[in-house]
Amino acid sequence: MAKSITLLWCVGSPPCWRVMLALEEKNLQGYNQKLLSFEKGEHKSKEVMDLNPRGQVPTFKHGDIIVNESYAACMYLESQFKSQGTKLIPDGPAEQGLVFQRMFEGLSIYQRTGDVIWYEYYIPEAERMDITIKRNMAALATEIKLWEGYLQKMEPGSYLAGKSFSMADVVVFPTIAFLFRSGLSADRYPRLGQYYELMKHRPSAKATWPQDWVETPGDNTLKDL
Repeated sequence: MAKSITLLWCVGSPPCWRVMLALEEKNLQGYNQKLLSFEKGEHKSKEVMDLNPRGQVPTFKHGDIIVNESYAACMYLESQFKSQGTKLIPDGPAEQGLVFQRMFEGLSIYQRTGDVIWYEYYIPEAERMDITIKRNMAALATEIKLWEGYLQKMEPGSYLAGKSFSMADVVVFPTIAFLFRSGLSADRYPRLGQYYELMKHRPSAKATWPQDWVETPGDNTLKDL
């Protein structure tokens, strides 16, 4: 079954990590995968562009079906393999509504994280402005405080949408992980820190943990946030 699935991906991409987590949770190990390099521009190669005209990763294919947006690919996997592996979307309307809300709120914290962590990558030095950096940092701090508050209202040991692991964790955890790798303080945000530790030990996260994170330390970009 997994042999009919192909994933083209890059290390350092939360969207790629989302799809890899979903594949693990749905017990679809053994799929075809190819690691590409951002630095070499391989995400703009003909191999990718033929499947994804945006030249982005993840590039995902199941048989003849191409689903390239990471949220869409994760939802597709849950739909096509609903009875297999972890149930990622609950049936109850209240539980389902919260999962969907947290999922799409995750796009906001991902955007704010990128505005800070990848600012120098995307913005030429001559165009960088201190006031923009400060605004980006403040906006990210507001987002992080929201998520810390969400977790404070739930029981210890909860996932992002309750006691059960869900699609919200699949799509948002990679961003949370990047925050802590970039120096976010677990002392300052204890419930997010607890969630991060909980997820670090989940088999799907361990199986897909970025190899370069194992080999190299993170940084302190967010140590004062």
